[in-house]
Amino acid sequence: MKSLALFLIVGFATAGADAQPVFHDSKAPQIAFGVSEIRRNLGGKGNAVTEPAIRTMTGDRSPLRFAIAVGPTECNSLAQALGAAPLKDTRPQSYAIRRQESNGRTTIAVLGADANGAMYGALDLAEAVHQNAVKEIANSDHAAGIAERGIKFNIALDRRTPTYSDNSDAAQANIPEMWSMDFWRTYLDEMARDRLNVVSLWNLHPFPSIVKVPEYPDIALNDVWGNTAPFDLNFNMNGAAMAQPFSLKQVAIVNHMTIDDKIRFWRDVMQYGKDRGIDMYWFTWNIFVWGTEGKYGLTEDGKNQKTIDYFRASVRETVKTYPLLAGIGITAGENMHSKEGQFDQEDWLWRSYGEGIRDALKTQPGRDFRLIHRYHQTGQAQTLKAFKDYPAPFDFSFKYSVAHMYSETKPPFIEPVLEEMPKNLRTWIEVRNDDIYSYRWGDPEFARAYVKSIPGPDRIAGFFMGPDGYNWGREFIDREPATPRQLVMQKQWYSFALWGRLSYEPDLPDSVFEKMLGARFPGIPAAKLMQGLAEASRIIPQVTRFFWRDLDFLWFPEGNIQKGNGTGFFTVADFARGQTMPGSGILNARQWRSRLLKGAPMEGITPLQVAAALQANAAAAHRLVGELRPLQKDNSELRMTLGDADAMALLGDYYADKILAATDLLLFDRDGKPEYRASAVKHLEAALAHWKSYAAIATSQYKPQFLGRLVRVVDLNALTASAEADIAVARDWHTGTITDDGEGPVKGDTNFRP
Repeated sequence: MKSLALFLIVGFATAGADAQPVFHDSKAPQIAFGVSEIRRNLGGKGNAVTEPAIRTMTGDRSPLRFAIAVGPTECNSLAQALGAAPLKDTRPQSYAIRRQESNGRTTIAVLGADANGAMYGALDLAEAVHQNAVKEIANSDHAAGIAERGIKFNIALDRRTPTYSDNSDAAQANIPEMWSMDFWRTYLDEMARDRLNVVSLWNLHPFPSIVKVPEYPDIALNDVWGNTAPFDLNFNMNGAAMAQPFSLKQVAIVNHMTIDDKIRFWRDVMQYGKDRGIDMYWFTWNIFVWGTEGKYGLTEDGKNQKTIDYFRASVRETVKTYPLLAGIGITAGENMHSKEGQFDQEDWLWRSYGEGIRDALKTQPGRDFRLIHRYHQTGQAQTLKAFKDYPAPFDFSFKYSVAHMYSETKPPFIEPVLEEMPKNLRTWIEVRNDDIYSYRWGDPEFARAYVKSIPGPDRIAGFFMGPDGYNWGREFIDREPATPRQLVMQKQWYSFALWGRLSYEPDLPDSVFEKMLGARFPGIPAAKLMQGLAEASRIIPQVTRFFWRDLDFLWFPEGNIQKGNGTGFFTVADFARGQTMPGSGILNARQWRSRLLKGAPMEGITPLQVAAALQANAAAAHRLVGELRPLQKDNSELRMTLGDADAMALLGDYYADKILAATDLLLFDRDGKPEYRASAVKHLEAALAHWKSYAAIATSQYKPQFLGRLVRVVDLNALTASAEADIAVARDWHTGTITDDGEGPVKGDTNFRP
């Protein structure tokens, strides 16, 4: 195969020149993107920019210039010409930066092992231009710490082919966006800037919206349907409720497209992603036949051979239709059943997905089409037996932090999986963020520790990061939206930069992110803003470690709620009975009481220490935000960023007092001393004041929204009555209510799962 190697020079004209030339002969689209970022940042500083061909460079006398080479041959040639050290790491995505001073001229070179590595180097240079930090660029070498760094995107394609949490405001609002190239160009550009290189699209049954199957010509769907009425579904957690019939009066066409238009669209999206170094995957849950409307005798019954044949043909055509599709991910659930009794789930998956992929690869020999099988409602032995004849790369996928990435930096759940998994196989990790939907999170210390704790490349293939109960498309809750509305990735740019950049380069220092904040908010003390965000961002992980419920519908920390009857609001009694996260080293409140009354060593982090940590983080965040407020002036993004930090800090104040009230009540519960109950009431009165302030600032920035996984509109102001009701819980508490020592699950709490 012909090498992608190329040589490109970006020359900076001498002062006083009419235009700023950018010399290049780029053919690799990744390099073209990197250079366009350099040009964009130069233009943003008032430079007129031209792009002369590289052959016109002869005699250039610019005092500062950039040089970019791609591939070992070009890199060696450039390094020798400059008298610089060669590229040290030739693995994919690697690059080096070399600075050479000669005869009053400075050359800064990027040596890229491949086009993707060179693009990342060019993005480094563009960032330095933006930050006025070109003089600070020094020799450095860079390589991917985690090779595959991805997004988990639950994609709402159509009302007829929904994603898992489609019955939510965010998903429905984003259906038109999923069919917009403007959306995907922006999305994939942002991913590349953050060094993210995989996007996985998750949908219950995408095939009618993305492919034509010759044997089933009446299934492919034209046009795109959205929902026009509020959802009224009794959502059960396996998605079956979304399969209830819906009224045609509730739907509207949001985009006129034929199935051929749709196929061209997704081919274009995949090509654009590839041009940014990004691979794409489709993930499915099973068995769902959304969009087929009962045609051809298809059902969701696992013993229906017609359904197996349909899936096999649909998978075959998907692989053949999209040459740039990197692979498919599959789930042995959530809807695998049969009216006729038990059936072999893994055999079903092999006969549908496995055989379908194998059929396609017979016509495309040599294609490395990856199959990713999730660890979900199945067993490893059955999976390996069923897929023993799969002819291409095969990986597993595992919920690394279950639903809460913002908890412990080294979650313990994967350890038994890795012990069991054969050494010749690897697993992807699903890094689920169902903790923080609204706020701009940012703690480099936490992100760095989390990334560094991920097992090595011999065991882990990569990761997918994203929510199940929210949609990472455009935001639709801001009360002061941009026009057009920002992508969630743009609004929460700092968070995505932290996770993407640190997963590529875990040892990247904090100074990199401080400079980002400084460039984003000129004139603001960036170190102070960085620390304020970090302090506020430590609140939710600390609370979730103390009050652990593994899945998103069991614990949503932004609202202190879960799915269920009433408000779903957790009371002070729930906190007194609660469990802590396995591996966190935190004692639950009952364990703390038992050790305290026995005079035994605590041997763990106590609830009092958790509350103190929350108070300290909140106080630091409030102080720093207060010092920055006078500087925000008319900068709405800074104002809302500080508002997010303040909101998270107030949430920390609330949870701290609630935890302290729970410990007081447990002591009152044992000995009946009224001063303990009085102290609990006082803490809950303070907690109520914190909640009111929290709700006020959060709802001043964001609208309430319906979250399908919680089956409720999350309205923080409306939850104030529940926060107030906690006070009555304390006043009415009777001794002897909680008698256990906290060493096991609470009786009757069927929702807690360690």
